[in-house]
Amino acid sequence: MTLTAGMHAVPPGHIAAVVTYLQMTTPAISAAKPFPAGIDARQETLDIDSYRSLFRAVGTPWLWTGRLLLDDDALAAILKSGDTETWVIRQNGNAIGLVELDFSPDAACELAYFGMVKTATGQGLGGPMMALAQKQAFARDIARFFVHTCNWDDPRALMFYQKAGFSPYQSAVEVFADPRINGPHDAAAALQIPCLP
Repeated sequence: MTLTAGMHAVPPGHIAAVVTYLQMTTPAISAAKPFPAGIDARQETLDIDSYRSLFRAVGTPWLWTGRLLLDDDALAAILKSGDTETWVIRQNGNAIGLVELDFSPDAACELAYFGMVKTATGQGLGGPMMALAQKQAFARDIARFFVHTCNWDDPRALMFYQKAGFSPYQSAVEVFADPRINGPHDAAAALQIPCLP
């Protein structure tokens, strides 16, 4: 459904996000970028609890919800699939960032999840993480690499993706039940997003 111009009411207990879809057809970052001292990236198959813990640590400020709604078997199937690459960014052994690639679309790769815990921002991790993501995505035979972000993400996210070589190609409005109302996040999550029960 395409929205008409004008204001549209959001149902009670729901929230709306403006989503921007971006893509690239060739890597824009051709060389690896080193991580700062004491920080490295490893491809890992995390157990369910460790994955959810990292997903929450990185995504709760932005209301990341998708993986939290899956039961254990469904999430384990994704994480163990040959179509999924999960890269964990670690500082002195502690997980502080996530780069997750999804190769299930035909001839494409989605940057499914990309982010770091808030305390890790400002340490120069974004560039090395994106260089890693592009290298791994285009190491397979794909025609495009795509990602989406929304107005609830870190305010720097959209500009970061564009500087990294992604180009916007579509926008949408997503309306869904607020995950802080009887959902996987508590009421104190993402206070910058109004919760209207």
